[in-house]
Amino acid sequence: MDPLILSSRIASSGLKVQESRLRIVSQNLANAQSTGETPGADPYRRKTISFSWELDQASGAAMANVSRIGQDPVDFDVEFDPSHPAADDKGMVKMPNVNMLIELADMREANRSYEANLQTIKQTRELLSLTLDLLRASQ
Repeated sequence: MDPLILSSRIASSGLKVQESRLRIVSQNLANAQSTGETPGADPYRRKTISFSWELDQASGAAMANVSRIGQDPVDFDVEFDPSHPAADDKGMVKMPNVNMLIELADMREANRSYEANLQTIKQTRELLSLTLDLLRASQ
């Protein structure tokens, strides 16, 4: 397989996993204050995402894939708010285990990785276009 086309396919797999990562981060941020609906109920649990590299048989190159979407096992924070509908008999409410700073840092890293993969695809297209122009000019 042509190395330029192969680099585009690898970068494309990177775009897909970073898109999935951004979706998970967005869900976490959107639910950072989502508590349970009944007394003592568990709130939203932070989602995590894991990646793996899998060998593409057709090209012989390693492609990035989402290997697992899981849940963060970190304990929930507990706040005293006896007026909350999810408060237990002691007035304690379980809060989601979402840390906004971690999510924002994850979002920034995913965004940068996405942009790097997108830039790789753009440069590959430019190289292919220049190659075609050179071939046309030589005829």
